[in-house]
Amino acid sequence: MRWLCIFAACAAFVFAQLPAPNAMGVTPGHLHFVVPDAEVMTKAWVDIMGAVPSKAPLTPLRLPGIFVIVSGARGGRGGEPAAKPLGTKGSVVDHIGFEVKDWDGFKAKAMAANMPWQEVTAGSQAFLTMPDDVTLEIMGNKDLKAPVQFHHIHMAVVDQKAGKAAQEWYIKEFGAGDGSRRNSPAAMFSSGEVDFLATRGGRGGEPPAVPAGTKGRALDHIGFEVADIDGMFKKFADDGVMINSQAKDMTKQLGLHFGFITDPNGAYIEVTQGLAALNNK
Repeated sequence: MRWLCIFAACAAFVFAQLPAPNAMGVTPGHLHFVVPDAEVMTKAWVDIMGAVPSKAPLTPLRLPGIFVIVSGARGGRGGEPAAKPLGTKGSVVDHIGFEVKDWDGFKAKAMAANMPWQEVTAGSQAFLTMPDDVTLEIMGNKDLKAPVQFHHIHMAVVDQKAGKAAQEWYIKEFGAGDGSRRNSPAAMFSSGEVDFLATRGGRGGEPPAVPAGTKGRALDHIGFEVADIDGMFKKFADDGVMINSQAKDMTKQLGLHFGFITDPNGAYIEVTQGLAALNNK
Protein backbone atom coordinates (compact mmCIF):
# COMPACT_ATOMS: atom_id res chain seq x y z
CA MET A 1 0.00 0.00 0.00
CA ARG A 2 2.85 2.37 0.85
CA TRP A 3 4.35 1.91 -2.62
CA LEU A 4 0.97 2.49 -4.22
CA CYS A 5 0.66 5.79 -2.37
CA ILE A 6 4.15 6.87 -3.43
CA PHE A 7 3.42 5.92 -7.03
CA ALA A 8 0.13 7.86 -7.00
CA ALA A 9 1.80 10.96 -5.61
CA CYS A 10 4.55 10.81 -8.21
CA ALA A 11 2.07 10.24 -11.02
CA ALA A 12 0.00 13.22 -9.92
CA PHE A 13 3.08 15.43 -9.93
CA VAL A 14 4.19 14.33 -13.39
CA PHE A 15 0.63 14.74 -14.72
CA ALA A 16 0.40 18.33 -13.51
CA GLN A 17 3.93 19.43 -14.22
CA LEU A 18 4.51 22.41 -16.48
CA PRO A 19 7.30 21.91 -19.00
CA ALA A 20 10.83 22.97 -18.13
CA PRO A 21 11.45 26.68 -18.78
CA ASN A 22 13.61 27.83 -21.68
CA ALA A 23 16.85 29.79 -21.34
CA MET A 24 14.88 32.98 -20.63
CA GLY A 25 12.96 31.21 -17.86
CA VAL A 26 9.68 31.07 -19.82
CA THR A 27 7.16 28.30 -20.38
CA PRO A 28 3.53 28.24 -21.60
CA GLY A 29 1.48 28.63 -18.42
CA HIS A 30 -2.29 28.68 -18.74
CA LEU A 31 -5.44 29.30 -20.77
CA HIS A 32 -8.03 31.53 -19.09
CA PHE A 33 -11.69 31.27 -20.08
CA VAL A 34 -14.29 33.83 -18.99
CA VAL A 35 -17.77 32.45 -19.70
CA PRO A 36 -21.36 32.86 -18.44
CA ASP A 37 -21.56 29.32 -17.05
CA ALA A 38 -18.22 28.38 -15.55
CA GLU A 39 -19.55 25.03 -14.30
CA VAL A 40 -20.45 23.85 -17.81
CA MET A 41 -17.04 24.79 -19.20
CA THR A 42 -15.21 23.27 -16.23
CA LYS A 43 -17.19 20.03 -16.55
CA ALA A 44 -16.23 19.75 -20.23
CA TRP A 45 -12.53 20.10 -19.44
CA VAL A 46 -12.74 17.54 -16.65
CA ASP A 47 -15.00 15.01 -18.38
CA ILE A 48 -13.70 15.23 -21.96
CA MET A 49 -10.10 16.40 -21.60
CA GLY A 50 -9.37 14.70 -18.28
CA ALA A 51 -8.28 17.88 -16.50
CA VAL A 52 -7.68 17.56 -12.76
CA PRO A 53 -9.11 20.31 -10.50
CA SER A 54 -6.70 21.94 -8.05
CA LYS A 55 -7.42 23.31 -4.57
CA ALA A 56 -5.22 26.34 -5.18
CA PRO A 57 -6.71 29.86 -5.50
CA LEU A 58 -8.54 30.32 -8.84
CA THR A 59 -8.98 26.49 -8.83
CA PRO A 60 -6.86 25.89 -11.92
CA LEU A 61 -7.46 22.69 -13.85
CA ARG A 62 -4.28 20.72 -14.47
CA LEU A 63 -3.33 19.10 -17.75
CA PRO A 64 0.12 17.93 -18.83
CA GLY A 65 1.89 20.99 -20.19
CA ILE A 66 -0.70 23.65 -19.31
CA PHE A 67 -3.16 24.90 -16.71
CA VAL A 68 -6.76 25.84 -17.55
CA ILE A 69 -8.56 28.50 -15.50
CA VAL A 70 -12.30 29.09 -15.89
CA SER A 71 -14.00 32.19 -14.50
CA GLY A 72 -17.64 33.23 -14.58
CA ALA A 73 -18.44 36.31 -16.64
CA ARG A 74 -20.12 39.20 -14.85
CA GLY A 75 -23.70 40.13 -15.66
CA GLY A 76 -25.16 43.61 -16.06
CA ARG A 77 -25.58 46.10 -13.23
CA GLY A 78 -29.32 45.49 -13.09
CA GLY A 79 -28.89 41.79 -12.50
CA GLU A 80 -28.99 40.89 -16.18
CA PRO A 81 -27.24 37.61 -17.02
CA ALA A 82 -23.82 37.77 -18.60
CA ALA A 83 -23.88 37.99 -22.39
CA LYS A 84 -22.60 35.00 -24.31
CA PRO A 85 -19.06 35.81 -25.49
CA LEU A 86 -17.72 35.08 -28.92
CA GLY A 87 -15.73 31.89 -29.32
CA THR A 88 -12.25 31.41 -30.69
CA LYS A 89 -13.08 31.53 -34.42
CA GLY A 90 -12.36 35.00 -35.75
CA SER A 91 -9.96 35.65 -32.88
CA VAL A 92 -6.19 35.86 -33.15
CA VAL A 93 -6.11 32.70 -31.00
CA ASP A 94 -8.06 30.54 -33.45
CA HIS A 95 -7.78 27.30 -31.47
CA ILE A 96 -5.72 25.33 -28.98
CA GLY A 97 -4.09 22.02 -29.94
CA PHE A 98 -3.87 18.87 -27.80
CA GLU A 99 -2.54 15.39 -28.47
CA VAL A 100 -4.39 12.31 -27.19
CA LYS A 101 -3.04 8.82 -26.63
CA ASP A 102 -6.26 6.82 -27.14
CA TRP A 103 -7.90 8.30 -30.23
CA ASP A 104 -10.88 5.97 -30.32
CA GLY A 105 -11.58 6.31 -26.61
CA PHE A 106 -11.33 10.09 -26.74
CA LYS A 107 -13.60 10.31 -29.78
CA ALA A 108 -16.15 8.08 -28.05
CA LYS A 109 -16.24 10.44 -25.04
CA ALA A 110 -16.76 13.45 -27.31
CA MET A 111 -19.54 11.68 -29.19
CA ALA A 112 -21.26 10.58 -25.97
CA ALA A 113 -21.21 14.18 -24.75
CA ASN A 114 -22.68 15.40 -28.07
CA MET A 115 -19.69 17.64 -28.67
CA PRO A 116 -19.38 18.83 -32.30
CA TRP A 117 -16.59 16.78 -33.88
CA GLN A 118 -15.06 17.47 -37.30
CA GLU A 119 -12.63 14.74 -38.26
CA VAL A 120 -10.11 16.05 -40.78
CA THR A 121 -7.87 13.01 -41.04
CA ALA A 122 -9.43 9.74 -39.91
CA GLY A 123 -7.91 8.51 -36.67
CA SER A 124 -5.36 11.31 -36.30
CA GLN A 125 -6.73 14.86 -36.57
CA ALA A 126 -10.06 16.47 -35.69
CA PHE A 127 -11.55 19.71 -34.41
CA LEU A 128 -13.64 19.55 -31.25
CA THR A 129 -16.02 22.39 -30.33
CA MET A 130 -16.19 22.92 -26.59
CA PRO A 131 -18.87 25.00 -24.81
CA ASP A 132 -19.00 28.69 -25.76
CA ASP A 133 -17.68 27.89 -29.25
CA VAL A 134 -14.11 27.24 -28.14
CA THR A 135 -12.27 25.20 -30.76
CA LEU A 136 -9.68 22.55 -29.90
CA GLU A 137 -7.55 20.69 -32.42
CA ILE A 138 -7.19 17.05 -31.39
CA MET A 139 -4.28 14.99 -32.71
CA GLY A 140 -3.61 11.32 -32.11
CA ASN A 141 -0.25 10.24 -30.67
CA LYS A 142 0.02 6.67 -29.36
CA ASP A 143 3.46 7.39 -27.87
CA LEU A 144 2.22 9.88 -25.26
CA LYS A 145 3.00 9.07 -21.63
CA ALA A 146 -0.21 10.76 -20.46
CA PRO A 147 -3.72 10.43 -21.90
CA VAL A 148 -3.73 14.08 -23.06
CA GLN A 149 -0.90 16.54 -23.67
CA PHE A 150 -0.92 20.26 -24.54
CA HIS A 151 0.60 20.77 -27.98
CA HIS A 152 0.10 24.28 -29.38
CA ILE A 153 -1.63 27.64 -29.43
CA HIS A 154 -2.75 28.39 -32.97
CA MET A 155 -2.68 32.08 -33.88
CA ALA A 156 -4.35 33.45 -37.00
CA VAL A 157 -2.50 36.19 -38.90
CA VAL A 158 -3.35 38.05 -42.11
CA ASP A 159 -0.42 36.66 -44.13
CA GLN A 160 2.89 34.82 -43.92
CA LYS A 161 4.80 38.08 -43.47
CA ALA A 162 2.72 38.88 -40.40
CA GLY A 163 3.27 35.32 -39.19
CA LYS A 164 7.02 35.70 -39.43
CA ALA A 165 6.89 39.03 -37.58
CA ALA A 166 4.77 37.45 -34.84
CA GLN A 167 7.18 34.55 -34.51
CA GLU A 168 10.11 36.98 -34.19
CA TRP A 169 8.22 38.88 -31.47
CA TYR A 170 7.78 35.70 -29.38
CA ILE A 171 11.43 34.81 -29.94
CA LYS A 172 12.51 38.25 -28.75
CA GLU A 173 10.13 38.72 -25.84
CA PHE A 174 9.79 35.15 -24.53
CA GLY A 175 12.97 33.48 -25.75
CA ALA A 176 11.09 31.03 -28.00
CA GLY A 177 12.91 28.88 -30.53
CA ASP A 178 12.71 29.39 -34.29
CA GLY A 179 10.59 26.57 -35.71
CA SER A 180 7.90 25.74 -38.22
CA ARG A 181 4.78 23.63 -38.47
CA ARG A 182 3.05 22.72 -41.71
CA ASN A 183 5.23 25.21 -43.60
CA SER A 184 4.24 28.09 -41.31
CA PRO A 185 6.32 29.91 -38.65
CA ALA A 186 6.19 28.58 -35.10
CA ALA A 187 7.60 29.83 -31.80
CA MET A 188 8.94 26.79 -30.00
CA PHE A 189 9.11 26.17 -26.26
CA SER A 190 10.56 23.22 -24.36
CA SER A 191 7.11 21.63 -24.59
CA GLY A 192 4.40 23.22 -26.67
CA GLU A 193 4.54 25.92 -29.30
CA VAL A 194 2.75 28.94 -30.74
CA ASP A 195 1.95 28.50 -34.44
CA PHE A 196 1.11 31.29 -36.89
CA LEU A 197 -1.07 30.51 -39.90
CA ALA A 198 -2.31 32.99 -42.49
CA THR A 199 -6.09 33.34 -42.75
CA ARG A 200 -7.88 32.87 -46.05
CA GLY A 201 -9.53 35.66 -48.00
CA GLY A 202 -13.11 35.70 -49.22
CA ARG A 203 -14.38 33.71 -52.20
CA GLY A 204 -14.61 36.81 -54.36
CA GLY A 205 -10.96 37.66 -53.87
CA GLU A 206 -11.57 39.85 -50.81
CA PRO A 207 -8.57 40.26 -48.53
CA PRO A 208 -8.60 38.19 -45.34
CA ALA A 209 -10.24 39.75 -42.31
CA VAL A 210 -7.91 40.93 -39.58
CA PRO A 211 -8.36 38.57 -36.59
CA ALA A 212 -9.84 40.18 -33.49
CA GLY A 213 -8.10 40.46 -30.14
CA THR A 214 -8.86 37.88 -27.48
CA LYS A 215 -9.87 40.08 -24.53
CA GLY A 216 -13.60 39.80 -23.86
CA ARG A 217 -14.01 36.54 -25.75
CA ALA A 218 -14.61 33.10 -24.25
CA LEU A 219 -10.84 32.50 -24.32
CA ASP A 220 -10.00 35.85 -22.78
CA HIS A 221 -6.26 35.41 -22.56
CA ILE A 222 -3.36 33.02 -22.67
CA GLY A 223 -0.60 32.88 -20.06
CA PHE A 224 3.14 32.42 -19.85
CA GLU A 225 4.96 31.49 -16.65
CA VAL A 226 8.31 33.21 -16.07
CA ALA A 227 11.15 32.92 -13.58
CA ASP A 228 11.74 36.67 -13.11
CA ILE A 229 8.58 38.69 -13.69
CA ASP A 230 10.07 42.04 -12.68
CA GLY A 231 12.93 41.55 -15.11
CA MET A 232 10.48 40.54 -17.85
CA PHE A 233 8.33 43.64 -17.37
CA LYS A 234 11.40 45.86 -17.47
CA LYS A 235 12.31 44.18 -20.77
CA PHE A 236 8.77 44.69 -22.07
CA ALA A 237 8.96 48.40 -21.23
CA ASP A 238 12.38 48.75 -22.87
CA ASP A 239 11.10 46.97 -26.00
CA GLY A 240 7.93 49.04 -26.30
CA VAL A 241 5.55 46.15 -25.63
CA MET A 242 1.95 47.14 -24.87
CA ILE A 243 1.65 46.75 -21.09
CA ASN A 244 -1.95 46.63 -19.94
CA SER A 245 -1.21 46.06 -16.27
CA GLN A 246 2.14 46.19 -14.51
CA ALA A 247 3.24 43.15 -12.54
CA LYS A 248 1.54 42.93 -9.13
CA ASP A 249 2.68 40.80 -6.24
CA MET A 250 -0.44 38.90 -5.14
CA THR A 251 1.47 35.97 -3.67
CA LYS A 252 -0.26 36.13 -0.29
CA GLN A 253 -3.74 36.32 -1.81
CA LEU A 254 -3.45 34.11 -4.91
CA GLY A 255 0.00 32.58 -4.78
CA LEU A 256 0.94 34.54 -7.89
CA HIS A 257 2.87 37.57 -9.09
CA PHE A 258 1.24 38.64 -12.39
CA GLY A 259 0.69 41.35 -14.98
CA PHE A 260 -0.83 41.71 -18.46
CA ILE A 261 0.48 42.61 -21.89
CA THR A 262 -0.88 42.44 -25.45
CA ASP A 263 1.08 41.05 -28.37
CA PRO A 264 1.25 42.96 -31.70
CA ASN A 265 -1.67 40.95 -33.13
CA GLY A 266 -4.07 41.45 -30.22
CA ALA A 267 -3.51 38.35 -28.11
CA TYR A 268 -4.07 39.32 -24.47
CA ILE A 269 -1.37 37.67 -22.34
CA GLU A 270 -1.07 37.18 -18.61
CA VAL A 271 2.51 36.83 -17.44
CA THR A 272 2.81 34.95 -14.15
CA GLN A 273 5.42 33.96 -11.63
CA GLY A 274 4.40 31.26 -9.17
CA LEU A 275 2.00 29.25 -11.29
CA ALA A 276 4.41 26.32 -11.44
CA ALA A 277 4.20 26.01 -7.63
CA LEU A 278 0.48 25.24 -7.96
CA ASN A 279 1.45 21.81 -9.30
CA ASN A 280 1.54 20.60 -5.71
CA LYS A 281 -1.75 22.18 -4.55
